[in-house]
Amino acid sequence: MPETRRMAEEANRMGQEAQEQARRVGQEFQKAAEGGLEAASRSLGEVNKGFQAITAEMTDFSKRRFEDVIHAWEQLLRARSFGDVIDVQTRYAQEAYNAYISEMSKLGEMCVGMVRDASKPVEQASKRFT
Repeated sequence: MPETRRMAEEANRMGQEAQEQARRVGQEFQKAAEGGLEAASRSLGEVNKGFQAITAEMTDFSKRRFEDVIHAWEQLLRARSFGDVIDVQTRYAQEAYNAYISEMSKLGEMCVGMVRDASKPVEQASKRFT
């Protein structure tokens, strides 16, 4: 009988240890899940800020380009010869091309920065749990 009692106590102790270990694993999982949700939330916040900045930049670029079109039309209306028209159109086309290339480069850099900023919270969260 003492052997049976010892085995029962050992089984009881092992059961309690298993419960405690399961509780710790559950707490760690909950912490990881909360950290992941927090990181995802911060990441989405960074994406939102990035899109707002890109939108503001594109709006500003569109306004500048519209002003340049108006300016080119004013110059075309003042042109006195066909050569003047060609000169105005050539200058406008070159300026528009340069502005477009510059803007696309700037938007590309902004997108890369947005992705980099948005990935930081996720990277930091993953480092905490590895």
